[in-house]
Amino acid sequence: MSNFLSDKGIIHQTSCPDTPQQNGVAERKNRHLLEVTRAILHHRQVPKHFWGDVVLTAAHLINHLPTHILQGETPYHILYPDHPEPPLSLKVFGCVCYVRDARPSVSKLDPRSLKCIFLGYSRTTKGYRCYSPALHKYILSSDVVFLESDSYCTTGSLLPISPSDPSLDDMLVPRHDPALISLTDILCPLWGQVYSRRSSDRTEMSPPQPTSTTDGTTTVPPIAPTSEQLRRTEVPAAPSPDRTELPIALRKGSRTCQNKPLYVSSYQGLSASHTALHLTLDQHTLPSTVGEAKTHPGWMAAMHEELTALQRNNTWELVSLPPGKRAIGCKWIYSVKVNTDGSLARLKARLVAKGYAQTYGVDYEETFAPVAKMSSIRIVISLAATHRWPLYQLDIKNAFLHGSLEEEVYMEQPPGFVAEGERNKVCRLLASLYGLKQSPRQWFARFQSVVIKFGLNKSIKDSSLFYRNSSVGTVLLIVYVDDIVITGSDSKGITDLKAFLHSHFQTKDLGHLRYFLGIEVVDHDDSIFVSQRKYALDLLSDLGMSNCCPMDSPLEPGEKGLHAESKSFESPEKYRRIVGKLNYLTMTRPDIACVVSKVSQFMVTPTISQWDSVLRIVRYIKKDPGLGISYKNRGHSNIEAYCDSDWAGCLATRKSTTGFTIFMGGNLVSWKSKKQTTVARSSAEAEYRAMSHTVAEIMWIRQTLCEIGYPVQDPTPLWCDNQAAIQIATNPVFHERTKHIEVDYHFVREKYEEGLISLSHVKTGDQVADILTKGVTGVRMNFICNKLGLGSSHDPT
Repeated sequence: MSNFLSDKGIIHQTSCPDTPQQNGVAERKNRHLLEVTRAILHHRQVPKHFWGDVVLTAAHLINHLPTHILQGETPYHILYPDHPEPPLSLKVFGCVCYVRDARPSVSKLDPRSLKCIFLGYSRTTKGYRCYSPALHKYILSSDVVFLESDSYCTTGSLLPISPSDPSLDDMLVPRHDPALISLTDILCPLWGQVYSRRSSDRTEMSPPQPTSTTDGTTTVPPIAPTSEQLRRTEVPAAPSPDRTELPIALRKGSRTCQNKPLYVSSYQGLSASHTALHLTLDQHTLPSTVGEAKTHPGWMAAMHEELTALQRNNTWELVSLPPGKRAIGCKWIYSVKVNTDGSLARLKARLVAKGYAQTYGVDYEETFAPVAKMSSIRIVISLAATHRWPLYQLDIKNAFLHGSLEEEVYMEQPPGFVAEGERNKVCRLLASLYGLKQSPRQWFARFQSVVIKFGLNKSIKDSSLFYRNSSVGTVLLIVYVDDIVITGSDSKGITDLKAFLHSHFQTKDLGHLRYFLGIEVVDHDDSIFVSQRKYALDLLSDLGMSNCCPMDSPLEPGEKGLHAESKSFESPEKYRRIVGKLNYLTMTRPDIACVVSKVSQFMVTPTISQWDSVLRIVRYIKKDPGLGISYKNRGHSNIEAYCDSDWAGCLATRKSTTGFTIFMGGNLVSWKSKKQTTVARSSAEAEYRAMSHTVAEIMWIRQTLCEIGYPVQDPTPLWCDNQAAIQIATNPVFHERTKHIEVDYHFVREKYEEGLISLSHVKTGDQVADILTKGVTGVRMNFICNKLGLGSSHDPT
């Protein structure tokens, strides 16, 4: 070898004697191979003289299983990316197997199978490598039935290997084959694609028949061909090991994917500010209790800051609770505020009264919450994306404290901050506080008077939307409780509005819109992307399902799972809480709107099967927590809508489900999935009722746009996949079929005759409102989500 290398001009370098650490990767690979070999050898108690087969199998498993070093790929696929997947399924080494006996000497009445021990995979043929102790030979075959739960070897060893009948030469392979035990081939890392199988299917074959052994004795295995009877052979099974020590094939039924990565985000397409935003949100976990918050200096300082603001505003006074009066409770709410560049601005703690404990006529009279419609918010974002307007966000500190309080209300002292020596006293509220039923009404009355004084007009269609049109441009303001979003084409007007609000309230300019109501807003060069990624991840963490296996669709076709007979769910409160969170998640996730609407119908007495349906939704969310809606400038501002219904889809009441989607400028701004109030007598009636609800929403959007100065002139196309419903709306016929839906009939036909809508037929396969009426397959779900403009700015694993 030295002469050969020298002739070729190769310098032969070696490591120092007795220093294996200098061999680096080779030694580590050899160690890995031996560790897997020992595990296989001792788990199935295979005799050591089969060590060569064990080493070959260990190398095969290493080469064909994924590894985190290759980002989930397998060695084989990396080396041969264009090669097909290996054709053989992975089986448990050392298990009992039955191989088809294809020897020419076998007669018609002889058994058709040989009982063998599974010893690996052939590297030269597409077959399994099995050893027959009776014949003392290896057999390579693809016609094999495996009993993976049965170990062939116990504490003894198999018969030694020796030559046998020459008639076996055409189907048997000698054990000592240099080509099969080449260490060079074993140590070569064949990195490749993982097996997509672990199939439990077994090749059908004839069962073992009475066989004659070499010593002249006869054994009669069970005759029946079933796998259960094949398991009851004369060979004793190995002692039952501990459950955690069982091979994967035996314990996969009860396994949980604890090591599956949660969610990997790619920030390559995001700006530095948005990358900082996501990192900031992921870094800070909201405390669940006051005790947990007190252990963090930042949250502790935030609570002290809130109490200082309440005391400065003279919000309450400590008094003894009068007889006959009842004090309501309070709690802390925590949130994270970010700067314009996405970095952390501050940790915010807010003291909130438990207003649900108030009694009407005692401690409150009138209520009103200034909550904007989500459709209004999406319309504003769509307008900003179409016209490339900047979106700004304002935060008003202690907004509800600006409202007066006329009723006599008592509240318990803040948790964790009870005044020393005043434990038995309560707080008599002198000013409104967050959580009180009358606080939003008092705050909104004050805020409305201020913005109208500035010159903004209040929208008739949405009382939380304010606008101003002038020769300079447009200013739009939308308020959700105390979170304010401002946009428009009049940059000077927006600056003046911010200054005017700051002069009346203690406001903080948060700059460009980044994080609003748990919605993350990413402003790309040509689009605005909204999602509830952080909210979805918190929901997964709340349920302890951060490592769960994802699902391809939130609801299987049909509703059998929802209406299956099962026991009552043990915690209805937990069911209501999780369904409530899922409802909030539908603000940016129309793909789950239908199934969330269905599980919301069982809030009173949920069952275990309905809870399983809720968990299926959560597993579907795990598939892509960052899924959201993209708003772009698509070159037009037209409105178009799709409506659909699932006739008599509810198995319990046979009521139909209405579903519709409405696009403005090609951007999704409104959708709904709701069970109809009455039973439809025909599919045409169900479709027509869905059409009526869709037309009502279309009219609201058109009137809102006209009110703020962006009227739509052309008729709105309404796409429906039911010809009968279209004929009812466009022709004054079918009197017998329409008199029981007369109101909807006249409403839709009136708008059609006014030229505000146009009705067109769409194929069922192109009906994007399909996912809002029933469960669909994963492929169908992905297709419709793409049509709706849903996507992700992250790369989920």
